[in-house]
Amino acid sequence: MFNFLKTKKQYSIKFPIKGEAIDLQKVPDEVFASKMVGDGAAIIPSEGIVYSPVDGEVIQLFPTRHAIGIRAENGLEILIHIGVDTVQLKGEGFTYFVEQNQVVKAGEKLIEFDLELITGKAKSAYTPVLLTNMDIVMDIEFNYINGTINDTIMGVSLK
Repeated sequence: MFNFLKTKKQYSIKFPIKGEAIDLQKVPDEVFASKMVGDGAAIIPSEGIVYSPVDGEVIQLFPTRHAIGIRAENGLEILIHIGVDTVQLKGEGFTYFVEQNQVVKAGEKLIEFDLELITGKAKSAYTPVLLTNMDIVMDIEFNYINGTINDTIMGVSLK
């Protein structure tokens, strides 16, 4: 009855990679740019380390080590996909530091990758950071800045 008295709680998604946050539509891949996989932002990485953007659990590790899925404590699912067409590298230049079902804290190192190798061999180093279960998302506020792992890339309000 008094919903107008409720304030929406916004959850902070931290930068998983140091670099410049950009609009997802700038990613040179139609699947990401059209938000088929989920909504979010992308990062132009300035270093080759991926950190957990939230406290949560690793729910998906790819055999080619180019992507990772995390479920935040609030249920939000986040996919970090390093570069475009990096699956073609078949794991070359990527190292995981976590295991499936591992509980992680925001800022914990997840993956190292060879940024120079990706820049040279993949279509792009642009790294989408996607919210894949959009059915629970009410609103997203983006922070398009040059950020570090202490900065917020997205503020997310859940339904």
